[in-house]
Amino acid sequence: MDVIIKSSLHTLKKAKALLENLTDDTLCNKSVSPYYSSIGTHIRHILDFYDCIFSINLENKIDLTARSRSKEAETLCCKAKMYLDSTMEKLLNFELEMKDFILVTDDLGLGKVEITYSYGALFSQANSHTIHHYAIINYILEGLSISIKDSDFGLNPTTPKQTALN
Repeated sequence: MDVIIKSSLHTLKKAKALLENLTDDTLCNKSVSPYYSSIGTHIRHILDFYDCIFSINLENKIDLTARSRSKEAETLCCKAKMYLDSTMEKLLNFELEMKDFILVTDDLGLGKVEITYSYGALFSQANSHTIHHYAIINYILEGLSISIKDSDFGLNPTTPKQTALN
């Protein structure tokens, strides 16, 4: 199995552990300022990114702006877990080469553009995107006075570790 897929699976397992310890009310709680988003919207957004990758069209193109945005995955832990399990299963069964190229549509802020990616670059972006959203989720958890047992949750692997001397 490719290291990029392994890394993505490793990162997504953190969402699985998180979802096992949340209630539906916590998943959809939007009370934390300043953005008033929920853990569920971030989990769903992460999984939508992967879903877009797996929704390649007949022209061999991927559209990152065509997200499903399932409200159930945002508000019900059981649906979020099902979406996560499905995503992880697709990752496990992904058979294309990471060096293969794909045309990706995205909106970078000035309208949709088509960009040539390798699958490796796209999955690497998806993994970094996930970690970024975990950082936001961690902020929401803090605002809700919920602690998790994963000290690396939301930290990029290149982030220097805090030591007693820092």
